[in-house]
Amino acid sequence: ATVAPCTCVPRVTSRRRAPYGRTCIARPHRGYPAAARACSAAAEDDLSDGLHTNGGEDARRPGGGGGGAIHAGSAEEIHGERTAGDGGAGGFVHLIGAGPGGLDNLTVRALRLLRTCDAVVYDDLGAGGSDMIQEAANAEHIYVGKRGGKAGSWKQADIDTLLVRLCLEGKRVARLKGGCPSVFSRAYSEIAALTAAGCTFDMVPGVSSALAAPLSAGITLTDRDIGRHFSVTSAHDPASLDFTAFAGIDTCVFLMVGKSMATVAAALSSDSGGRKSDDVPVAVIRWGCTPREEVYRGTLGTIAAVTAGRELSPCIMVVGAVAAMGAGKKAGVTG
Repeated sequence: ATVAPCTCVPRVTSRRRAPYGRTCIARPHRGYPAAARACSAAAEDDLSDGLHTNGGEDARRPGGGGGGAIHAGSAEEIHGERTAGDGGAGGFVHLIGAGPGGLDNLTVRALRLLRTCDAVVYDDLGAGGSDMIQEAANAEHIYVGKRGGKAGSWKQADIDTLLVRLCLEGKRVARLKGGCPSVFSRAYSEIAALTAAGCTFDMVPGVSSALAAPLSAGITLTDRDIGRHFSVTSAHDPASLDFTAFAGIDTCVFLMVGKSMATVAAALSSDSGGRKSDDVPVAVIRWGCTPREEVYRGTLGTIAAVTAGRELSPCIMVVGAVAAMGAGKKAGVTG
């Protein structure tokens, strides 16, 4: 049986943007409808680095050039991808974990997808660096920052609608989300909208700041003696938290804590019923893993004074004995 030629060819302008080795690189189009997306490696030798061009730029969409040997099986069979619908005539949305910031913290797959997308949708958290966005040199750039509910910020519902529209227009969309989509990224709202519209999408894991920022500050969240377990919690609404629940957890990590750090520290202390001693070490890491990184150190009893009057967002807060690790190894303020 004749199978449609590959239509997955990325938009590349140089070999530097195609470090994929001598294999078909259909992964950026994972999940496209099977009948129109079976994969051909006929032009594997067109470039010395083995980039699968299959007819060049015109082969990126149905009806483009290409031909030759066909890999038997559908895209789903080849790549094992889940689909939510017909993807809007070839559209696809990748919900990509952009890490805590900078290309060094971006996964190889995320970078590959960024370089081959038609549109990149990004915000402030981790993904707003110009070096990262510039990797999508041939794509439409759409900024949807919504930090702190400031005037002009995008609403999540509007972002959901935008992703659906771009997908239904047949575009390959890279939705950059700071950290990892699995951790406090509002990914579920976007997943629900894409699913309801019958759009095809996938999720690309990223490096979460909950893990990376402490490590950049010299702190490991676990230790065989003083860090046997850890929790990761959103401090966006501290009034909704039961702080007594953290009493038996060696290491507590709080995200979105820039505006509520003093409240969280006070609530965790024994004086407020949180059952942790005021001398428990605390580290607050702002802009972790970036050149702008700042580290503030203290205890539950002193960290509010250490950080008083300082702009902390975006930051994470580490509470526990492990927070005393790395002191003096990173520039910052110690209280």
